[in-house]
Amino acid sequence: MSSESTEVWAGWYRDRAGADAFTIAASGRQLRTRIRDVEYEGATFAALRAVGAAGVLSSCVLEWDMPLPVHADGAVQQATLSCLLTLGEPQQDGSLDRADLNLTLHYGGTAYESGVAGGDFGDALGSIQKQLPPGAEFSLRTPVGA
Repeated sequence: MSSESTEVWAGWYRDRAGADAFTIAASGRQLRTRIRDVEYEGATFAALRAVGAAGVLSSCVLEWDMPLPVHADGAVQQATLSCLLTLGEPQQDGSLDRADLNLTLHYGGTAYESGVAGGDFGDALGSIQKQLPPGAEFSLRTPVGA
């Protein structure tokens, strides 16, 4: 039995063909999702690959919310982290021409925003942490290397 927990977030997948609801599951150092009957997994949001097939998830937008506790003044308050990931076109080497991540933390009646090219979740979270009021910190089991 594994001691790792699985977190699941619901969101929307959008591409040229339309929009579909989807979920992302994070367990340990792995992300998994199923979009239009195709399973994807990877160590980061910007590197989800089709299981058993070639190619990364591309040419789309993923949008989801995550609950995020914020510790301030000896209390824990619930906040919401809204995530928007834009994945560009695939290149010949298998990479994407862009992966842009925008995060917005809704906490205490304020929205704290961060956007990063390359889709680095840790960098975007670090930018938001710097904007929080003194003494406020969020605790997040960072979803893999995101």
